Amino acid sequence: MTDADSRPPTPTQQRKTQIILDAALGVFSMFGFRGATLDQIASAAGLSKPNLLYYFPSKEAIHIALLSGLMDTWLAPLHALDPDGDPQEEILDYVRRKLQMSRDMPRESRLFANEILQGAPRFEGHLATDLRALVDRKAEVIAGWIEAGKIAPVDPHHLIFSIWALTQHYADFDAQVRMVLNRQDDSHFDEAEAFLETLYIKLLTP
Repeated sequence: MTDADSRPPTPTQQRKTQIILDAALGVFSMFGFRGATLDQIASAAGLSKPNLLYYFPSKEAIHIALLSGLMDTWLAPLHALDPDGDPQEEILDYVRRKLQMSRDMPRESRLFANEILQGAPRFEGHLATDLRALVDRKAEVIAGWIEAGKIAPVDPHHLIFSIWALTQHYADFDAQVRMVLNRQDDSHFDEAEAFLETLYIKLLTP
């Protein structure tokens, strides 16, 4: 559906749009933006390329729609960090939520990872505004907890970065983790949660 068509989408158009986005998520998460093609997305969606182009004018438009639609979901765990909660438990809950997202949404994680690895050319605005502002606010919360002696002194920004790295690894490098552990099921996520809880408790305890 083009920008020129200002009519509200019909239920069929909404369904087709969602089918395309779901198919594109799989293709982009596997091949990245540069490696993905409209032909691959159309094939995964079970549509012809001309039919796909009726809903989205370009590969970039599909990619941007995916990233924009997922941004609120991706930032929700950090939004949930409660300044009035128990500091250590709030941070551990954030670790758990991020790890659960890696378990439940590996394709979405790889989509973001691929975009960042390319320098975030289609998402730089969101990173420089929405994400930066949110991280800065939560870093101030963490700094306040440190100043109050409620958790051990750590760099708040790098604490958040470390949580991203240690949780999203299980989605972005899923094949490597499963190969090394010789696992086909998801039991390693439970082990990872226990390990990360121990790690951060030791790091954060004053």
